[in-house]
Amino acid sequence: MTATLSNKHLLSFLKSHDYHVNFIDRLKVYYRPMVCPFVDLIGLVKPGEKVGDIGCGSGQFCLLLARFAKPSYLFGIEISDKLIDNARQLFKGHEPNLYTFEKYDGQTFPDAIGELDIVFLNDVLHHVPKQHQQTFVADLIKKMKPGARLVLKDIDGASPFVYFNKLHDLVFAGEIGNERSFATAQQWLQQNGLRITMATKKRMYVYAHYTIVAIKES
Repeated sequence: MTATLSNKHLLSFLKSHDYHVNFIDRLKVYYRPMVCPFVDLIGLVKPGEKVGDIGCGSGQFCLLLARFAKPSYLFGIEISDKLIDNARQLFKGHEPNLYTFEKYDGQTFPDAIGELDIVFLNDVLHHVPKQHQQTFVADLIKKMKPGARLVLKDIDGASPFVYFNKLHDLVFAGEIGNERSFATAQQWLQQNGLRITMATKKRMYVYAHYTIVAIKES
């Protein structure tokens, strides 16, 4: 369905769910597809794959994957207990063996990442303190199995539009992001032994996104 999938489908699906979460979290769940290229990201998943979402938030992206990508398993981690509770609530009614949401301690990635076929890092890197970003990426890659793909989607720190994202994060997250450039992100993945198979940029309104897909060959 991804060939004809659109934001209209995503929004309709999300808004058909009644989420018992706070107002801001509900806004993020319902409307984030308007400013983030979820349609493109969903199309990267092959049916039956085991999928990871690092920094899964309230589980919105995982829910979209469950509906439109047909993975065999979804694994999400998040540092916030509240957001983990939100994600579990979103998945009530789904088969328990389809998903797992775990709290991340901010330091050690779980071994379960080594069982996944594709791992998403969507708009997470710029929330990591600048001095820890390279180690964060390297530690995640170490946990991945050979043949697994990493999808790094973030905001291009080299774009003049980056300041709109900083304002966005200040309003919705209460912090200023540490966005890195598209070129720097590619360099970090290659330095950690990944082979880049796709690297694209896409602006949605005032948000300058990049998406990098890279495979761990050994």
